[in-house]
Amino acid sequence: MSDAKIIDGKNIAARLVDKISDATTRLKADTQVTPGLSVVLVGEDPASQVYVRNKGKMADKCGFKSEQHTLDKDTSETDLLSLIEDLNADPTVHGILVQLPLPDHIDETKVLRLIDPAKDVDGFHPVNVGLLHSGQTDQALVPCTPAGSILLAREALGGSLSGLHAVVVGRSNIVGKPAAQLLLQENCTVTIAHSRTKNIEDVVHGADIVIAAVGRPEMIRGDWIKPGAVVIDVGINRVDAPDKGPGKTKLVGDVAYPEVANVAGAITPVPGGVGPMTIAMLMANTYTAACRLNNAEASHALDLNGAI
Repeated sequence: MSDAKIIDGKNIAARLVDKISDATTRLKADTQVTPGLSVVLVGEDPASQVYVRNKGKMADKCGFKSEQHTLDKDTSETDLLSLIEDLNADPTVHGILVQLPLPDHIDETKVLRLIDPAKDVDGFHPVNVGLLHSGQTDQALVPCTPAGSILLAREALGGSLSGLHAVVVGRSNIVGKPAAQLLLQENCTVTIAHSRTKNIEDVVHGADIVIAAVGRPEMIRGDWIKPGAVVIDVGINRVDAPDKGPGKTKLVGDVAYPEVANVAGAITPVPGGVGPMTIAMLMANTYTAACRLNNAEASHALDLNGAI
């Protein structure tokens, strides 16, 4: 029987979206600015189509102007770059998101670096990475999944993470590294563990907060976890589920959930934990970008601390 508190990412994300929707209503009334999000999808990857559709629905719920540019999988790199330049120049577009992965013939780095950093709502542009690294989060657009993970940890711990030891398992540019930077800014002591970490079980066992973002199904076991620790599972892996019938699959995280839930103080489920927060933080970034680009941030800033 699970003893851990379940951190309900779906509920927390819904509260954050309501907050963004209310702020958008005020922004429109005061400045006549409607936050605009443009999502670019190249090809027909089914998972990407679902993600893009969900982002569009959430943008509509927030009261944004939302548009989707769906390009054929054979679209040339030149044509994609031209579209991004057009979106950079469009004053009604405040957030630009190019759904990854891109087809092999397109240079992902070149595409992401062309996006105006002020409109880079994924937070992947080197300018935003540098601002985050140097602690200037008030000027950066921060990657959505790490930002959402920190909010969930704060929710579980009553708002403050100061002085706690956090272990991030995974060192990707998209989750692991930015999560570590955000935890440092929360005054945590931070360790990044990865595939080459010796005695990784012992390293994780020392953590008050574990952020699992390694991309390996159920890698983190119950006996790795300090009793009472907060566990944020970023992983989303599809694995075989023979108990459900031949050919059936299920989604699991990077954490062996039943085992870990018996030890942890609080844990995010998969699905329903970090995933909804990622999309909610994308909306928060789009709103923030709209305010900054229209010199309205001082009077209409979004207080994320008040969202939980």
